[in-house]
Amino acid sequence: MSDRIERLYAAMAARPAGGIVGWSAGEGVTNERFLARARAWHALLRGRPGRDYALYLEDSIEFGAALLGAWHAGKTIWLSADTLETTCAALRASVDGFLGQFPAEMAPLQPSPPADDDAEIDGTLDPEFPALVVFTSGSTGAAQAIPKKLSQMANEVETLDLLFGPATGDAAILATVSHQHIYGLLFKILWPLSSGRAIHAISIAFPEALAPAMAAGPCVLIASPAHLKRLPDHLDWSGAARMLRGVFSSGGPLAPETAFAMGTVLGKVPVEVYGSSETGGVAWRQRKAGADDSWLPFPTVQWRLGEDNGLEVRSPHLPDDAWLALADRAEGAGRAPSGGEQRFVLRGRSDRIVKIEEKRVSLTAMEAALTGTGLAAEARVVLCDPVAGERQKVAAFVVPTIAGRTLLATGGKTALNARLRAALAATVELVALPRRWRYLDQMPVNAQGKTTLAALLALLDDDGVDRRPRLPQVRELERAGDRVLLEVTAPSNLYYFDGHFDVAPILPGVVQVDWAIHYGRQYFPLPAIFKGINALKFQQVIQPAQPVRLELTHDAVKGSLQFRYASDAGQHSSGRVMLLAGSGHD
Repeated sequence: MSDRIERLYAAMAARPAGGIVGWSAGEGVTNERFLARARAWHALLRGRPGRDYALYLEDSIEFGAALLGAWHAGKTIWLSADTLETTCAALRASVDGFLGQFPAEMAPLQPSPPADDDAEIDGTLDPEFPALVVFTSGSTGAAQAIPKKLSQMANEVETLDLLFGPATGDAAILATVSHQHIYGLLFKILWPLSSGRAIHAISIAFPEALAPAMAAGPCVLIASPAHLKRLPDHLDWSGAARMLRGVFSSGGPLAPETAFAMGTVLGKVPVEVYGSSETGGVAWRQRKAGADDSWLPFPTVQWRLGEDNGLEVRSPHLPDDAWLALADRAEGAGRAPSGGEQRFVLRGRSDRIVKIEEKRVSLTAMEAALTGTGLAAEARVVLCDPVAGERQKVAAFVVPTIAGRTLLATGGKTALNARLRAALAATVELVALPRRWRYLDQMPVNAQGKTTLAALLALLDDDGVDRRPRLPQVRELERAGDRVLLEVTAPSNLYYFDGHFDVAPILPGVVQVDWAIHYGRQYFPLPAIFKGINALKFQQVIQPAQPVRLELTHDAVKGSLQFRYASDAGQHSSGRVMLLAGSGHD
């Protein structure tokens, strides 16, 4: 049984000093070392003015120590999913300081080892303590701060251990997801710390590294649908399957075929968890062949149907005993085979919050950002009809202002696309940026004066333009200061593979350079004028559908962008782009 979070420090102090909390940078982290780091964070924050602090750290064990130290110092932690410019700006208005790995301009605090004050942490925490604030998007599209009392998370951790603890035993926790959101925080940090399960501190992004890590010992995998559906079957997963005690998936819908494929490859069908930042965990399921898609509510969660079959829940994971209306519609699905609580089936969302590759995106907020540029008089952002084998894409329909039309006339669609994408990039994850754009004289309306989704999607019908993709599929792996690491995959139907070469297509070198500059401009304030390239090398070809890591490093003083494409096969290419400030445009 897990220890209550309110007493977690005392419980860990009572465990053997040499016991392993987990592994970081290839080294075991003992209870003694973890508690020393918690005291260091506590000493840093105790007595410091203000209550609210934003925390961002990539190492889950260090994050757990910082969280515990901050809580015992009376600090409420604000959990940001990223360190984008707009995220930091929003946090600056709400918090008293920044902790960990935020950009230097946020003046983030970190304790220097060893701790200046190594005093023990006394006492237990108040269950009503305002421990955490997480962010999500509401039905209006505006980001909402969701406060969490300590008791809410403690109750949820107890539920997780009650439901899943016996099957997972003392297996170590590996994850492909970050702890900087509520799912990762609960499953990757609070549950294992409370129950004494060891933690692998760094999220594992690549299947080639995941397979041997899982095979090293008994483990539980905390993942998302986006990661699970991309596990390649050509790797040897036999060792991982022998050691796997359970796999969890949350953050978006997991396709049935992916769930069953994981059962074949890993020997375990994933346990899917349904919930949200507001509600915490609500229900779970583990698919079986021939069974329906229904969800079984957590034993502490009550549910009912409200207006328009909207799902409403009540549970100790919420701040009070009131019913909370969710943005999902549902219907009852009968009792579980063993009796007990009635199951339910989800019937789609009732708001304009969508999920793209498990990233929660507000279409309304994107529209507001576009009109806020002064280049769009009206804007509508919609999800395109899904295409088999491809991820969900977003389309933007824009009625330009006079300024927008001027840019469209002088620079073309590419220039206006770039300006509008840049306006969204500080707020929206790369994977959610619009892939298709339409510029209109006015929005299409029906007899009732309404712009319908069907009318907008009809504007995307083939008009003779070659719409093969020009950009790769992108996933952000790491971001800190002047460095970013992306995973890029050139789709097999990429426009630039045409004729290069017919028998064995490879990615042209000029395209690799262009992509480096393209994403460099999205992440960094690069000078406008291209000056040249130094130290350009091409060592290995990049083939269709081959995931590679693109590392970008910006040197503002030298006006340069260093890029490097690499994979487990080695380095593919590298170079240093030199740029000059000027009045030109992208």
